[in-house]
Amino acid sequence: MTLRYTVSATLPDAATRERYLAWLKDGHLEAVLAGGATRAEIVRIDDPSEPLRMETRYTFPDRIAFEKYLSDHASALQEDGLARFGPDSGVRFERSIGTVV
Repeated sequence: MTLRYTVSATLPDAATRERYLAWLKDGHLEAVLAGGATRAEIVRIDDPSEPLRMETRYTFPDRIAFEKYLSDHASALQEDGLARFGPDSGVRFERSIGTVV
């Protein structure tokens, strides 16, 4: 079954949102795709417009591919994200995993 992995980011201001978007586009999405995802998309949440939020949605072909991503790639990518957008930046992250039905 296809798996969807979503990372939601709540951002403190528009400048941080633009830096976050640039980071995603400048290599992070490609790294997750190289780690086993078959699709990646960035969604700017417009409604509600506050707080500022972005969702990055990744599709994995099955749980085995997702588990391999977690064991081989996720830690380093998450550490990079936290180094750039850690608690002091005002960015908050939430993650969810779901099965596409």
